[in-house]
Amino acid sequence: MGLTYRIYLSGNRIFGCGKCKTHLSTSEHIMSKDFHGKTGRAYLFEDVVNVTDGPQENREMRTGLHTVVDIHCCHCGFVVGWKYIKAFADREKYKEGKYILEKMLFQEVV
Repeated sequence: MGLTYRIYLSGNRIFGCGKCKTHLSTSEHIMSKDFHGKTGRAYLFEDVVNVTDGPQENREMRTGLHTVVDIHCCHCGFVVGWKYIKAFADREKYKEGKYILEKMLFQEVV
């Protein structure tokens, strides 16, 4: 399998894995802070790096049925959120290909 090459980000605010601080995204990629996950507040990001995808599954969420994959830190395997693969409702299609990072599962990296 080999080693995973990690991407290091730069920007005003960098967010990393809540366990090992591997860079995940920056404040410039936040689309919304008005989301909720299993652990509470969550942010919608347009781009996230250094994650691997879990298996696809259909989940019934507050906004309807979605096909999602859990996303794991590529360094330590910690689950940090999920990625929207498919939204079944037309009004939710903007989420497809976007990422949710749960606030309790990531941290600001200084």
